[in-house]
Amino acid sequence: MELAGLIVLLLLGWLWYDSLNAREIAVRAAKGACESENLLFLDDTVGIRSLKLARNGEGRVQLQRAYDFEFSDTGNNRLRGSVVMLGKRVALLNIG
Repeated sequence: MELAGLIVLLLLGWLWYDSLNAREIAVRAAKGACESENLLFLDDTVGIRSLKLARNGEGRVQLQRAYDFEFSDTGNNRLRGSVVMLGKRVALLNIG
């Protein structure tokens, strides 16, 4: 019973650490996309929208995370964009 609890804690720790890394990649991708389009990346962060299992192009199961972020084209408005990560790769980035 104690071993099962330890394994669950280790898995949760791994998920937390892996999610931090994926989030940082998503932030860099969103920020870079905004900079290349001369948009303002607001709040310097992304927020998780969903987390699920999905298959990559090779058929392997990976975690798919979808993040939302906000940007502005004028400085007076807030528009929503999104980044979908499959594992540690950006699978989709949407601005506007």
